[in-house]
Amino acid sequence: MAVLGSRTTDEDLSGVLPALRRPHLDYFRLFYADTALFGSATGLPASLAFFGADHLVFATDAPFGPLPETLAAIDTLDLTEAQRHAVLHGNAERLLRL
Repeated sequence: MAVLGSRTTDEDLSGVLPALRRPHLDYFRLFYADTALFGSATGLPASLAFFGADHLVFATDAPFGPLPETLAAIDTLDLTEAQRHAVLHGNAERLLRL
């Protein structure tokens, strides 16, 4: 972030950082991550730690990603029942206003 705007030749972005009202990393935490890791449980704890259970949504990349393995990977997370519900469908329902 220290070089933001210094490597762009067609647009002056030098005012972006001073205009932020909070640290730039806080804005990344507003994104939603998904569980589509082809059944791998390796990245899920990091996603959960960074985004939180309220910004993690279930996904599999089906039909290419394995559904049972993705569900098993989610089961390895230390989630409360409410957090598990949120990850599996509650967050998507809220995000998509369903």
